Amino acid sequence: MAQQEQCAPSDAWARVKGRLRAELGEDVFASWFRGIEVEQVDGEVVHLTVATRFLRNWLRSHYYDFVLRLARAEWPKVERVEFKVRQPHFGTEAPKEPPRPRRSPEPPAMAEPAPLPLPLRTGYGGFEGSPLDPRLSFVSFMVGTSNRLAYAAAQEVAGAFSAPQPLFNPLFVHGNVGLGKTHLLHAIAWDVKQRKPEAQVLYLTAERFMSGFVQALRARDALAFKEKLRRIDILLIDDMEFLQGPTIQQEFCHTLNSLIDGGRQVVVAADRAPTQLDKLDMRMRSRLGGGLVAEIGVMDYELRHKILEKRATEACSETRGLSISDSVIAFLSERLTESGRELEGAVHRLRASFQLTDQPVTLETAEQIVRDLMRGAEPRRVRIDDILRTVSKHYGVNRGDLLSGRRNRSIVRPRQIGMYLAKLLTSRSLPEIGRRFGNRDHTTVLHAIRKIEQLMNDDNQLREEIELLKRLLRE
Repeated sequence: MAQQEQCAPSDAWARVKGRLRAELGEDVFASWFRGIEVEQVDGEVVHLTVATRFLRNWLRSHYYDFVLRLARAEWPKVERVEFKVRQPHFGTEAPKEPPRPRRSPEPPAMAEPAPLPLPLRTGYGGFEGSPLDPRLSFVSFMVGTSNRLAYAAAQEVAGAFSAPQPLFNPLFVHGNVGLGKTHLLHAIAWDVKQRKPEAQVLYLTAERFMSGFVQALRARDALAFKEKLRRIDILLIDDMEFLQGPTIQQEFCHTLNSLIDGGRQVVVAADRAPTQLDKLDMRMRSRLGGGLVAEIGVMDYELRHKILEKRATEACSETRGLSISDSVIAFLSERLTESGRELEGAVHRLRASFQLTDQPVTLETAEQIVRDLMRGAEPRRVRIDDILRTVSKHYGVNRGDLLSGRRNRSIVRPRQIGMYLAKLLTSRSLPEIGRRFGNRDHTTVLHAIRKIEQLMNDDNQLREEIELLKRLLRE
């Protein structure tokens, strides 16, 4: 009987998750809801557990009412949903060691690379390729809207490289610097070697290919060089835009044709689409564009946040005492928009600052440390339209709801915060702010401002959120 009672909540929660998937779609469900588990249903409260503090806070502020509504379909008496983190950021074993000075010459990371395989240098028949980074795998690649096609195509190529006639051949991946092209090429190579260790895999940069070919010409060994390349099972060429010289291009085109016609897989990465590689001749551009061309676009906010959260979690787990708050991650996600390398560099800087100064990572320190990474962050005058857009995005509510007469708590609080920010950051009068927030009376605006000021005195999290919004609006 006890077993049945224990199973019933999980069965009901499975049905709730099914409705979440149906109503929100697979992408949103996979990002936020797949890992949620039900701990217990205690009277009027459903206790749910999640993996991280960020996920807990995000669900509370963006999906609380939605989850509560669906939960009531299974438990009609439920009045509240509680989100709880399954595992804390730091293990309970940390206090066992006495604190050590941060400036100790003994770097803690030196003994920790054991789980990763050693860097692998691909090659065939004595021809050495460029080394593969063991950190660059499919598992560590963060997927978002901008890179989903390229990621799926790379996985398909890795899984079917030994097919008689590869489906996507060549696979051409292009995008700006730092968006993950090299990561995908390394991931393909690692995956193929794991599936079939005897596979002849060669990963080369265009520069290394040119260097190898020039050396072969000087040694009068060009024929052997070309024959070795044409017996490769899968050839991966990075930075194709740097391939120069008519002779080298001609030989590479012959090699490309020979591999593709022989059913061998070719994967190429460049910063532009094949048709835009002006330094390549028309035949090569045509052949490179004859397979699947997959662009990796600019990362959106969600993907940047996902990358920063992962890198911050790794840094915190490796550096005792380091804590990078959700507000800092959200701030960096908003301001750093160029590349994944930029995001990783920001986390490295925050970690180094903490190790060298023993000062906690706050929004102020984060802003100072990564200021040079921020593009186009010129100060500007804040408008009420900016406040409405930023608040609605941050809290996941529609602008129309902020201006409406709806009184749901999930809408009232962001609306009050917006009014508070409008008074603080603009020169508008209370009546004008009221008009811009749905034709409200100036007394309503005054009440909202006083309410937020009162809450900020007692709620550190709210104070931190508003500080974050102020910074985003001012820059």
